[in-house]
Amino acid sequence: MPGLFARLSGRSTRAPAEAKQSRTAAIFSMGFSYARAQPREATELVRQGYERNPIVFRSVRMIAESVASVPWLLYVQGQERADHPLAQVLRAPGGSRSGVELIEILVTNLLLFGNAYVEAVTIDGAHREWHALRPDRMSIVPGGNGWPLAYEYTVGAERVRFGVADQSILHLKFFSPLDDHYGLPPLAAAETALDTHNAAGQWNRALLENAARPSGALVYAGPDGASLSDEQFDRLKHELDESFSGLRNAGRPLLLEGGLDWKALSLTPKELDFIEAKAGSAREIALALGVPPLVLGLPGDNTFSNYQEANRAFWRQNILPFVHRLQASFNTWLQPTYGDVEWRANLDAIDALASERAAEWARVGAADFLTRDEKREAVGYGAGPV
Repeated sequence: MPGLFARLSGRSTRAPAEAKQSRTAAIFSMGFSYARAQPREATELVRQGYERNPIVFRSVRMIAESVASVPWLLYVQGQERADHPLAQVLRAPGGSRSGVELIEILVTNLLLFGNAYVEAVTIDGAHREWHALRPDRMSIVPGGNGWPLAYEYTVGAERVRFGVADQSILHLKFFSPLDDHYGLPPLAAAETALDTHNAAGQWNRALLENAARPSGALVYAGPDGASLSDEQFDRLKHELDESFSGLRNAGRPLLLEGGLDWKALSLTPKELDFIEAKAGSAREIALALGVPPLVLGLPGDNTFSNYQEANRAFWRQNILPFVHRLQASFNTWLQPTYGDVEWRANLDAIDALASERAAEWARVGAADFLTRDEKREAVGYGAGPV
């Protein structure tokens, strides 16, 4: 008979016949069905980054829009099937949302949270709609074997649980070396650079609100040993705040009396190293998100000879691997239900890689030792009609 701990944790002292699971997975889970929420740090990164930082916003939008612009082709048993129900679901995932919008949301969630979730609405065992779920509302319920047992989606007081065995949720995530269930957002690696860049923007705003110059010092040149009374000091401070601070009072002349003299103070750009620090932070943010600085128009560290070369590197090193990652996850999710189905990217429709594709066609076309069908196969097409 199983012991108390085994009954509480859902384990049995007698293993089922031919049960297969990781021997180490159970170490990091006691087996209780508690919901483990998304780390709060990711939500704060979204607020400080995507909502308040122009470098993060533009980088994420560029990646999401570029990934979503790549057409997906569905192959069933090696044959392209544009009329397959899954292809129709991708074209119109649900409601008024298009497939392009769905991919944009998934990519944006992955970049900002490190996680993205897709809910499949099924009728008679077939997928009819796909919906992107907000990662900050999703919680993972670990099972007794260490793997996710269920997903809980919470909105206000309402809570919906999806069982992992139902295959109704696709969980996309980036690898995190210190978390067994949630992915690591790329922006977390640039958190210091993000804080520095935001602080620089706040400094600029504060500088503009103070007549766009560093503050100075009011020197009292009264009789020796004399000083301002507390009442005089408070009145002077109040007048400075009300009449000479802020954007509305920029450049307003300062009238002094009673032996007061204004001494302007300033710090050299070398002492502050302000401009370079802000530019360096912007480049680090772009680096963490995989966008070449030249593509964003950032100065410095531009190792590419021109914009076209940087843009091709952006597509080859960032966008195409992102597309293949998404398609591989969808393939793994759908194949248990639909069998031999596979999503592939239509690389011929990518304008940014048109010059590379043309050069490849010219090189293959000039190969006299290849037959016509071999040339078609080399550039990604099957054998054609004679």
